[in-house]
Amino acid sequence: MTGVPASAAGGGATPVSGGNGSKQVPGGKLGAAAVNQASLWNIANILTMMRLVLVPAFVLLLLQDGGFDPAWRAWAWAAFAVAMITDVFDGHLARAYNLVTDFGKIADPIADKAIMGAALICLSALGDLPWWVTGVILFRELGITLMRFWVIRHGVIPASRGGKMKTLAQGVAVGMYVLALTGPLATLRFWVMAVAVALTVLTGLDYVRQAVVLRRQGLAAERAAAESAR
Repeated sequence: MTGVPASAAGGGATPVSGGNGSKQVPGGKLGAAAVNQASLWNIANILTMMRLVLVPAFVLLLLQDGGFDPAWRAWAWAAFAVAMITDVFDGHLARAYNLVTDFGKIADPIADKAIMGAALICLSALGDLPWWVTGVILFRELGITLMRFWVIRHGVIPASRGGKMKTLAQGVAVGMYVLALTGPLATLRFWVMAVAVALTVLTGLDYVRQAVVLRRQGLAAERAAAESAR
């Protein structure tokens, strides 16, 4: 989730309209191009790119020596933890410092789903996590993403508190499965994952409800506008 730096100042500034509002850019089109090019390399975008790079690194670390070496899995957990932390900070920085860009809007959700999907698929392939759990979580995440596009012309479905809790629970649960835990901790991670799956399903159903309501309202507004225009 990333962005646009403060507008440049200088003589002969030309107002340029962008995703973050009107900017004063020196030198007309050339100045605008320079600002747009520089805007890609802000801290929020860099954190998103870092998370994308961590995906293959995480997979390689997790699958080293057959995927069952505790030391390698600890390194894999560290990579996964860094990816989860950057997910929190890049969004916060983008919103707090007006660093929202088209690249960030596309790359951030891709990076989120890539690291989580890679972890779930690898854990199921190793036999640590049932495939149905991976299937439920991935189906929900991809389904909600497609549904957002389905209703986007009517409005945006905002992230809910339940959705944020779901993301946290998934991150903690998957992180615990990445580590080679035994005994009571292995039992604890089972219950954390159970909570994560429950939140995944419940929040998914809530998003479906919101999407249906939003689409109905949007279609009703369109019909009303068409009738008033006659």
